[in-house]
Amino acid sequence: MQISNTSYQFFTGKGGVGKTSLACACAIKMADEGKRVLIVSTDPASNLSDVLESSVGEKMRAVAAVPGLFAININPEVAADEYRKRVTEPIKGQVSEEEIRKLEEELSGACTTEIASFDEFSRFISGENEAEDFDVIVFDTAPTGHTLRLLELPAAWSEFSLENPGGASCLGPTAALKSSQQRYQNVVNALRNPDESIFYLVTRAEAASLREAARTSEELSELGLQNQMLLINGVYKALDTSDAFALKLQKMADEQLANIPSNLKNLPYADFPLLPYNILGVEKLRSLFDKKVQKEILNTQISQSVETLPDPAGLDALVDEITGGQDCGLIMTMGKGGVGKTIAASAIALMIAERGFQVHLTTTDPAAHVQDFLNQMESLPQNLTIDRIDPKLETRRYTEKVLAQKGKKLDEEGKKLLLEDLKSPCTEEVAVFHAFSKAIQQSKRKFVVIDTAPTGHTLLLLDTAGSYHREVLRNTSMDASRIRTPYMTLRDHTLSKVILITLPETTPMREAAALQSDLKRAGIEPFAWVVNQSLSLQKGISDPILQKRAMAESSIFSEIANNCTNRMYAIPFLPEENLLPALLRFFQRRLQKNKG
Repeated sequence: MQISNTSYQFFTGKGGVGKTSLACACAIKMADEGKRVLIVSTDPASNLSDVLESSVGEKMRAVAAVPGLFAININPEVAADEYRKRVTEPIKGQVSEEEIRKLEEELSGACTTEIASFDEFSRFISGENEAEDFDVIVFDTAPTGHTLRLLELPAAWSEFSLENPGGASCLGPTAALKSSQQRYQNVVNALRNPDESIFYLVTRAEAASLREAARTSEELSELGLQNQMLLINGVYKALDTSDAFALKLQKMADEQLANIPSNLKNLPYADFPLLPYNILGVEKLRSLFDKKVQKEILNTQISQSVETLPDPAGLDALVDEITGGQDCGLIMTMGKGGVGKTIAASAIALMIAERGFQVHLTTTDPAAHVQDFLNQMESLPQNLTIDRIDPKLETRRYTEKVLAQKGKKLDEEGKKLLLEDLKSPCTEEVAVFHAFSKAIQQSKRKFVVIDTAPTGHTLLLLDTAGSYHREVLRNTSMDASRIRTPYMTLRDHTLSKVILITLPETTPMREAAALQSDLKRAGIEPFAWVVNQSLSLQKGISDPILQKRAMAESSIFSEIANNCTNRMYAIPFLPEENLLPALLRFFQRRLQKNKG
């Protein structure tokens, strides 16, 4: 791979694709070549310290093992907390404590965190954080399109935010931003200049990951950020050609790479192999660009004896526990994008139905992947019903209603800001929330499985007393009791069970832990964790790369079990095109084997 010579290099991609490892490896390679390099993480679940095996904090410091390399974490939560304080401190004593709490909750969502993080990150490009001392600044994660579009609107920097607090709930009063509008514009110009900035789209040879990279590429292009490169991480090549599972896995990866989305095909790209070791520490990071070092580590790893693989309980055991003491209830799969919420929800619904219970499966998945999975089945149980909530339709209706009510007195610039504000993820969650009321009513008579659910932030927003809560009521067809009752039901552990889905990797696990904290803040205790795509459940693997990766899952399982939940289950990694029926067959065979 030819590393760009631009001053600002951004690595973006879903959790777990390896963007931190690749960002660090590139930074080390440039430092080894004599450049003075700074790596900055803006990832809420940053594992920069783990990957570099060097202490990285909120103050810039040298990475001892690599001359010329420096690192810093921008803690998004700290940045957002300071941002909220800058908003609320000036008005304390002027409004009630209830209004202060309401405002703090409005500013506690993902959008505010993005804005606050961007405010901090932009200062490295503007030179306010000694950035001029570095030849290259590498950013682990890039700003979102929503953040860039919102701050690009002139109205976002005017008194509009203060005069219309309900119209800019994501941004909040712009006086809280440290950067000026002109300084921000200079930063955006640098991002758009291909001689100054490059965006690396990190992905895996998997359909969902490639789709996400394609969507990100399109969004960046629309914003004028054209200098992009595709990095395909974890490309698997079987070492043991007698291992049928390994050969099937390689074939599946090859097929995905042969059919990458059209808008990615013209991008320059590089690929990196799936390795049997975790990419932690400077030597292993250097191995990503040094085939000789890679081979030495590979031979050492493969020559080591195989330890006993972890043996986690399967998804079937979770379904047994859910159905063991009741015949109805609400089950929600939650997690970050790409971890497998939809396959988990589909499998849970079918397994419960196979046990003879009445089940309703619904989704707010914009791509409707639930139906894609169900179409893989030859037939469906008669006691299973399915529907879909269209978030785009619900959001459009909600947006039109808010624009009609709030946009009457606004000028064109004000309307643009309000419209951009309504493009935030928070709006979609509020817009589709009413569908949960209907689902919850059914859950008193049957099992209702929901693929994706509102975050703790959204639930708290809807439950907050005061003007915002009344505003939500005015902009929805639900009455007050129907807004309040779902929230109360979600906190009822006897009826509702939130299942957190993650992958057997550090970053997705930490993201799930952050989501759990968010839910707990809303008074909701997740019932269980499910680790998707686990190699540990696949017995009989002989390929040394896959064996070592299965062994590496032990530390993830231990951390989840010790620090996150006392109910942990797993879904096996299956290299199957028709994944849902293959998954059901896998657990049926396991059941028969255990009985035998």
